[in-house]
Amino acid sequence: MPQTGDIARESLGRNLTYGLLDHIGRQIVTGAFDGKPFPTEAELSAQHGVSRSVTREAVKMLTAKGLLTARPRQGTSVQPVGQWNLFDTDVLRWLLERKFSVQLLAQFNQLRAAIEPAAAALAASTADAQGFALIAAGFARMEAAERGEDDGLDADIAFHLAILRASGNPFFMQFRDLVATALRTSIRFTNRILGRTADLAAHGAVKDAILARNPTAASAAMSAIIGDVMLLIEHTSS
Repeated sequence: MPQTGDIARESLGRNLTYGLLDHIGRQIVTGAFDGKPFPTEAELSAQHGVSRSVTREAVKMLTAKGLLTARPRQGTSVQPVGQWNLFDTDVLRWLLERKFSVQLLAQFNQLRAAIEPAAAALAASTADAQGFALIAAGFARMEAAERGEDDGLDADIAFHLAILRASGNPFFMQFRDLVATALRTSIRFTNRILGRTADLAAHGAVKDAILARNPTAASAAMSAIIGDVMLLIEHTSS
């Protein structure tokens, strides 16, 4: 008869370290250890049927993501949310697996409002032919999605990420995973409320302003898209 640790081990998948990382990370972010002491390496190893080396590596990776801290003679403990690396794609994914939060959605879009209009303006000012082609291709995918020939969510995200790339600023590009995650959450939320996909005309205005090398109009058009989402969030939460 299989032991509890054997069953837990099977649930971790083929890569035990990353399976344990994902399992414990999700537990931390969803509050499984709130008000409780974090298990020792020996306890985690026994619970999940894995070696101490696998557990140690997973804990080390969670520490690097800011979720855990280890102190001499105090053991390992969960860090407050303010210490988590919110730009880490795993942490973002775990956050989104928590109970839906309008506040988190608003915070995502506040960040978008600080980044995307500036990226659109920069793309309008400095993008090369390849950057323009990426943006045009992203918008073409959105048009195809309207005809049922592409995935609306993926096409919308591709358009926004194309603008980050076309900005030519490597720092903006570092936000691509965060923006993609924020967009995926926002688009699902707005589609559920509005019963439709992205506003093609609004996105077309961003594209046209960038291709016309009008940074002011590009920034304003992008701000309008994000502003509409923020108004919807405010209306929902009120």
